[in-house]
Amino acid sequence: MSQNPGPVLTRSAIEKLVRASLQKQLGTSVSAPKAGPNPLVVNSSARHCHLSPEAVEILFGKGHELTPMKWLYQEGQYAAEESVTMVGPRSRVISNLRILGPCRPLNQVELSFTDAISMGYDIPVRQSGNIEGTPGCMLMGPNGFLELDKGVIRAAPHVHMAPEDAAYYGVKQGDFMKMRVGGELGVTFDRIFVRVDKSFKLEVHIDTDEANACRLGPDSHIELVK
Repeated sequence: MSQNPGPVLTRSAIEKLVRASLQKQLGTSVSAPKAGPNPLVVNSSARHCHLSPEAVEILFGKGHELTPMKWLYQEGQYAAEESVTMVGPRSRVISNLRILGPCRPLNQVELSFTDAISMGYDIPVRQSGNIEGTPGCMLMGPNGFLELDKGVIRAAPHVHMAPEDAAYYGVKQGDFMKMRVGGELGVTFDRIFVRVDKSFKLEVHIDTDEANACRLGPDSHIELVK
């Protein structure tokens, strides 16, 4: 008697599953109607880490370089194929912590508040790169492990923008803006830190907790105001 092997997945079905998996790992992306010179995109970021070239070699082997898996909205930024295991207080573990590239001068792990609680951390809200006085952790890769004495943060909500966007909104580097998210769970974020660079696309970054709190989705009405 022959056995029914079950349905065969088509290429499009496999791609759909992969996209769903990546979205779960990397967060949600929402676009707002164009108001200024450039369209506004809001991305929620799942937990991830940034590593120096030296850290990558320790974890993955001499001469190893990150391999882009998915290109992100900002030019040249990507989610790498590589991931690590994070070991926190009392040996609590996060597996498959995604690395974002390219490499940076310092090592930094970004968690949501929910992640921090589950790991046993009390982590501060910080701007990227401001890691002095923050907790550390251990990272494990296929080639070795790396102990960080600092660098675990909850990333502060922020917006990337080009100079023409800054002129349109009347803000400058280091200012704070508000972002209003409409809907039945509408929320106003009062402290969206402004980052200005000619290479930036107009994009707000929040974490998964913040996105879930306002039920961020494709139908959300988003407004960025000074």
